[in-house]
Amino acid sequence: MDLVTVLLSIVIILLLAKVYNDQTQDKNYPPGPKPLPIIGSLHMVNQVSPQKDFMKLSKKYGPVFSIQLGLEKMVVLSGYDIIKDALINHADEFNERPDGPIFAKTTNGNGIVFAHGENWKVMRRFTISTLRDCGMGKKPVENKIKEEVVCLIQEFRSHKGEFVLYPL
Repeated sequence: MDLVTVLLSIVIILLLAKVYNDQTQDKNYPPGPKPLPIIGSLHMVNQVSPQKDFMKLSKKYGPVFSIQLGLEKMVVLSGYDIIKDALINHADEFNERPDGPIFAKTTNGNGIVFAHGENWKVMRRFTISTLRDCGMGKKPVENKIKEEVVCLIQEFRSHKGEFVLYPL
């Protein structure tokens, strides 16, 4: 190897070490596993069932810990009492949703599912009041829904597993 390659390799290693060290020294987050550069702690989390790995991490770091998945750093709450305390006693701090760039472009911050901030609060209030006006949570509507479900199940059974396409 020539001298330029060796020096370039050393500079890259030092740069990665600095980035790694800077990521792990954030004092505003609770304790958690040290992330690797770029991938964070993705290597520690099973993509199919991450909850199992989060439970293992909560035994090591406590019920509130931080983890970095990719370039995104997040705080994980584990356990009924911690989550209840966060959502009831500290609701204002936990009512915001992350702003996903894909959904922000497609929905312009509108809607119920992907809205956030004040817009989300207004949409949620409107949706709940409208559903209540339509009978949500009232006994007569519940009985009608049960009747319709029974009819739907009978219709499914009448086809005996065959696929039937109804014209519109």
